[in-house]
Amino acid sequence: MIAIRQEKVKDYEAVFKLTEEAFRDIEHSDHQEHFLVEKLRKSEAFIPELSLVAEDENGIVAGHILFTKLTINNGSEVFESLALAPVSVSPDFQNQGIGGQLIREGHLIAQKLGYQSVILIGHENYYPRFGYEKTSNFGISFPFEIPEENGMAIELVKDGLKNKKGMVKYPKEFGID
Repeated sequence: MIAIRQEKVKDYEAVFKLTEEAFRDIEHSDHQEHFLVEKLRKSEAFIPELSLVAEDENGIVAGHILFTKLTINNGSEVFESLALAPVSVSPDFQNQGIGGQLIREGHLIAQKLGYQSVILIGHENYYPRFGYEKTSNFGISFPFEIPEENGMAIELVKDGLKNKKGMVKYPKEFGID
């Protein structure tokens, strides 16, 4: 039995360790995700209600997800959205649907908080099952080169990305200009 709840300060050390472990053997990773989480917690982009942990019945933190603020800019308009990065599940708990639980719960909370969309860079065979589509379908691009199928977005509300074309601008903590 897994419970999803808002991350607390007492979870930080466990989240750091599990994020490092979750990405240790991932090919397309800079293996800095655990440091990124720490930086984002201290940033203006941080939304405490959207830093979630998955906890088992023994109180062990099995997973973590973080949604932070980002914008879509087209030169004349700026639209608010969210970045999903990272989602981490401890190797001991992988392939049990915990990542999916974190994503779905995060979407619900984000929607309740008034956010209309989420943008991510991720595996093209995983995220579409949660409703993610290529950002190119919405006229949204990234400030760096990635394979088109790995840049994805979801509308949390009907037409959440309608006419919101432009370039993704990440918080400075991501280290992307």
